[in-house]
Amino acid sequence: MSTVQEAAMNAMAGCMAVKKGESVLVICDAPLRKIGFALWNAAKELDAEVMLLEIIPRSRHGEEPPPVVAGIMKAVDVLLCPTSFSLTHTEARRAATRAGVRAATLPGITEDCMKRTLTADYNKIASLSEKFAKVLSGGKHARVTSPAGTDIEFSIQGRVALADTGLVHKPGDMSNLPAGEAFLAPVERTAEGVMVFEAAVAGVGKLGEEKIRIKVEEGYAVEITGRAHARKLEEMLEPHGRDAYNIAELGIGTNDKAIISGKILEDEKILGTVHLALGDNKSMGGKVGVSSHLDGLILKPSVWIDGERIIEDGKLLI
Repeated sequence: MSTVQEAAMNAMAGCMAVKKGESVLVICDAPLRKIGFALWNAAKELDAEVMLLEIIPRSRHGEEPPPVVAGIMKAVDVLLCPTSFSLTHTEARRAATRAGVRAATLPGITEDCMKRTLTADYNKIASLSEKFAKVLSGGKHARVTSPAGTDIEFSIQGRVALADTGLVHKPGDMSNLPAGEAFLAPVERTAEGVMVFEAAVAGVGKLGEEKIRIKVEEGYAVEITGRAHARKLEEMLEPHGRDAYNIAELGIGTNDKAIISGKILEDEKILGTVHLALGDNKSMGGKVGVSSHLDGLILKPSVWIDGERIIEDGKLLI
């Protein structure tokens, strides 16, 4: 297995294509300080004008960074955010992307995950992610089922899917690191059925044998059942109002190096899995803006687009 520093160099040189003299900003917080420094050091070795900025940890995924930090985020060439809670679905990150910054977020990444997944073949991951994004973008209707009880359908008509490739080479490119998914926002108020989250949920961690069952009507989660993990999910959603219960995302994992770790950053990238999310979808072309975005994993899924099966029990058919 590679070292953290080798993984950091692959992230900076391979994934972000950092060049000599470019301005690079690494935003971390105390729990991810060591990873932030490794990324800073890699950019320094590439002769970039690199800065390391530590913020106080946010209290939840999607909470905005301080305004002065948001200003710096959109003033650099390259931005990486290894933070405890995700800055992906924030207006600060979206503004940086609109300004042409090449950005990657690494919420909750661990050293083990970094060493394992940031040395993956991202050209292969990019190709697979783009193939699935093309299929999703051309579809009008999606259905997802799983052996655990998921059975949900919704409109995807008019929605453009994105490929999280890990190759952040052009101005305005954005990715998670580790990367590896194709995803889109279902059309608001169209989702109907049941989602059963397994293995891991953002903000909750590993579920073990416990599952979270979510009943969905007219595009919103209306009933969440289960044991302690279900109650924790409800506690995270409740302060943000009805929009936090919006069915926000359909994602398909394409990274063959990812494993179940309890960190949704990695878990949602596992090859052959599906994740569905609640909350904000503005970052993926939707209309709901709320400071919460929580993904849940679905194992051995089957997925139909316009009646054609593209995944069967976790096996990719494309």
